[in-house]
Amino acid sequence: MTYKRILLKLSGEALMGEQNYGIDTAVAESVAREIKAVHELGVEVAVVVGGGNIFRGVSKSAGNMDRAAADYIGMLATVMNSVVLQDALEQLDVHTRVMSAIDIPQLAEPFIRRRAIRHLEKQRVVIFAAGTGNPYFTTDSAAALRACELAVDVIFKATKVDGIYSADPMTDKTATRFEKISYQEVLEKQLKVMDTSAISLCMDNNLPIMVFNMRENGNIIKAVNGDLSIGTLVTLGDVATSAK
Repeated sequence: MTYKRILLKLSGEALMGEQNYGIDTAVAESVAREIKAVHELGVEVAVVVGGGNIFRGVSKSAGNMDRAAADYIGMLATVMNSVVLQDALEQLDVHTRVMSAIDIPQLAEPFIRRRAIRHLEKQRVVIFAAGTGNPYFTTDSAAALRACELAVDVIFKATKVDGIYSADPMTDKTATRFEKISYQEVLEKQLKVMDTSAISLCMDNNLPIMVFNMRENGNIIKAVNGDLSIGTLVTLGDVATSAK
């Protein structure tokens, strides 16, 4: 295997399925099965879950709310998603811990770096909830932060498309998929992979990001094995390489 310890960044929308709102438990079960398959290979798995399927601080649903208050509500949404995913994993007999950046002892352990690393070493899947615990920071930034703290080998950014394209493939038929691309090019081209603070943190710490389609069964195992045919790898490389 190419990677021994990974962090999976899972958007809240990924748990929504075909619904317009909320959580599709069948999708949560499907995601849990994919995580279990990788976990059974001996890979240490951490997960950061978003909350956009329930509430997003910068969305229309926030209306004229104070941004900080709206972001805290979004953090609570990530806790809900994390508990759903934990339940789905434990129904598959995968030992799981939820660790939250805000104090909710009835639902999750507080985030303590050394404890999180110990859970991973004991082959428990660790789900990080509530982002960084601070408003104005996205769960992308939380994923980059936790990944650096835990010294993971790679961030897996699970999306609904098979990598990073030169343009929106839904509207531009000439758009080409990159097999590899540098952090700098992602920033310069303003490609919507992760927010700029997350990309910058990964660049400063030379932490690779693999972007792939989570909806395709088996893709996460291929990603762990370094198969670039399923997505795009963001690294310190100098030149973008288009997929063949």
